[in-house]
Amino acid sequence: MTLRRLALASAAVLTLVSAAPALAQTPIDPLDARDARRLDRMEQVMRELRSIVFQGRDSGKPVVVQPAETDYQLQELTRRIADLEQALTRVNGQLETTNHDLELVKRDAEAVKRDNKALADRLGGVEQRQVAPAPDTPAPDLAGGSAYAAAPVQTASEAFTAARQLMLGGDYTGAEEAFRDYVGRYEDSAKAPEARYWLGKTLAARGANADAAQAYIGAIRGWPATAWAPDATVELARSLVAIKKPTDACQILGEFDRRYPKATAAVKDRATAARTQAKCAV
Repeated sequence: MTLRRLALASAAVLTLVSAAPALAQTPIDPLDARDARRLDRMEQVMRELRSIVFQGRDSGKPVVVQPAETDYQLQELTRRIADLEQALTRVNGQLETTNHDLELVKRDAEAVKRDNKALADRLGGVEQRQVAPAPDTPAPDLAGGSAYAAAPVQTASEAFTAARQLMLGGDYTGAEEAFRDYVGRYEDSAKAPEARYWLGKTLAARGANADAAQAYIGAIRGWPATAWAPDATVELARSLVAIKKPTDACQILGEFDRRYPKATAAVKDRATAARTQAKCAV
């Protein structure tokens, strides 16, 4: 195709393009929708042809006619944008779910923290209200003497084992001294709470209920999840009843079922008996 012929064709195209607005102003009957689409395609082809003519005129170079891919590219771009929007919607939904779950976990953690603080404060209040036994009621010495003598050099494990052996042998006085020594020397050891529990046992066996309550409070502070903790809780309540503090005993027993639902049947029976003895509200 020579440039002259291309120019003539362009002129004819321009004539049709100038007439297109008049056609576009004519109302199109819905039944002629197909003709309207054809007219749109013709207008697109004419615009492309006009661009080709101007390109040849301005550059003086041979004109290369390429197939129009505008519609396909637009459709592909639209599809990709739709895919991205769907992916973004899914990610936003997952982020909202994750944020919601994190908020729930945060609230639960704060609730547990408040609960533990309230329980610690309550237990501390019980501890502060304890009194020493009356001077005219000395604690009986059931063993009639002690074979305990603190070893100059002992590991924490050896000291704990020695104290337990004294208690198992019936030497409550010696066991009390040994456990007191252990708590004083190894206060920060892992066995210190259990040592206080056994110290409370020795004191309760000798009738020193106020001191026993103090020892039990030190043992269960923090409500440890150990095999001896349920028994220590019940023994604390029993000691409080013995020193005529039933209200405090009922407060401790009020936490027993929730803190130690897997306690043995024997310990649960003793807890029930302690509630009855303290006249706790049902």
